[in-house]
Amino acid sequence: MAALAKDRAVAVIGAGAMGAGIAQVAAQAGHTVYLYDVAAGAPANSVAKIDAALNKQVQNGKLTLEQHKDIIACLIPTDVFEDLASATLFIEAIAEDMAAKRALFAKLEGIASADAIFATNTSTLSVTAMAAGLARPERLAGMHFFNPAVLMKLVEVVRGMASDPGVLETLEATAQAWGKVTARCRSTPGFIVNRVARPYYAEALRLLEEGVGDPATLDAIMTECGGFRMGPFSLMDLIGNDINYRSTRSVFEAYAADPRYRPSLIQQEMVEVGWLGRKSGRGFYRYGATVEPDRPSTEGPSGGKAAPLNNGWEKSPVRLGPVLLVPTDGRRAADIAREQKCPVAVHDLRFDSTSKRIVVALSHMTDEVRRDVLASLQAVVPLVTVIPDWPGLVAMRTVSMLVNEAFEAVLQGVADGDAIDRAMKYGVNYPYGPVQWGHTIGLARIVAVLEAIHADTGDPRYRVAMNLRHAVRDAA
Repeated sequence: MAALAKDRAVAVIGAGAMGAGIAQVAAQAGHTVYLYDVAAGAPANSVAKIDAALNKQVQNGKLTLEQHKDIIACLIPTDVFEDLASATLFIEAIAEDMAAKRALFAKLEGIASADAIFATNTSTLSVTAMAAGLARPERLAGMHFFNPAVLMKLVEVVRGMASDPGVLETLEATAQAWGKVTARCRSTPGFIVNRVARPYYAEALRLLEEGVGDPATLDAIMTECGGFRMGPFSLMDLIGNDINYRSTRSVFEAYAADPRYRPSLIQQEMVEVGWLGRKSGRGFYRYGATVEPDRPSTEGPSGGKAAPLNNGWEKSPVRLGPVLLVPTDGRRAADIAREQKCPVAVHDLRFDSTSKRIVVALSHMTDEVRRDVLASLQAVVPLVTVIPDWPGLVAMRTVSMLVNEAFEAVLQGVADGDAIDRAMKYGVNYPYGPVQWGHTIGLARIVAVLEAIHADTGDPRYRVAMNLRHAVRDAA
């Protein structure tokens, strides 16, 4: 089915930041857009803000004056609900309250034409449940934009149990016509992004609880080794610890307290004390002009003798004098050292050879040998961080859990692997989609890491997804 024709009007209900962003996206695509809110004056205020933002783009040469005028001409702010009746596509962007959303769609059925399509921008609520009270539940589906909607490329197109396939096709084609990348999925808790992203936060919080590193060090490892755009603690502070914690609790409760999604007591306490992040001035970091930024743990010059590291050292074990340098397979350096009967240095996953930091855990060794190992690493990687000898280290543990969660979502029919990869790359700017990343690292290695962590911790959150095990066996 084709995208919504440009001569068909769009109604956006909810004139907050998200609703206004969606309205701007639709207007930029050439649709007449009615922007409505129950708060008198809110739609007009939002259009005025869009006007001002577009004017800045004109001044910066990113938009012509004519384009600016055309977009604003398409936006019709209104406080009158009945003005929406001529729309063909209705997009709801009100507060995350199931009762309020269901009441809104029931009211929309009273004014909408027979061929109208309803879309909810919910990020957490069940599309199936939302549609259940409608006379025609088949015309409601999810159209989940990411904030800021004007800039973020991803739209999750979410299928409720009653959603008509034609409605899904129209929403997907329309989002693509509006310049978005789409990922179609089934209505399950968290959809794709808010579910598959949970390990990014959860593992960071667990590593903090376990004393492996402080927020600055763990953030540096994930950005400078893992290739992520923002570290998990900086990102939680940006999102808001209250919002992030609430999302985690929502998925945890929806999946019947599955340990995979267990919330963090540290984050709970931070919410309780009001350390919400940037918006409160304090979260995992303090915010203010006079506050010095936290510094990640980095080894200074060791003064040791550097042995040359040949090509391929990042993927295969190599000898550095008496020390065996190995890429992590999830086991602790001490355990490998007992097996190999020599000192061992285990290094963490690096996104690629240009990553400027390396993380290493060491088995017992003399100070002199330690200095020589660090000197060898410092000769090829600018920044070296030594962490406690911990199963899976940091980047590898986190990425393995992301891969595992993606495979579990495929197993449960949430979405296919390609859709999950698109969602995570364009919804949260991951350097790779997790399914692709798993294949790049090697699925057998991912399984080995998870099994080692599971064996060491006994925590069922590290159980391996069945289809991930099957993929490794089938490739053997």
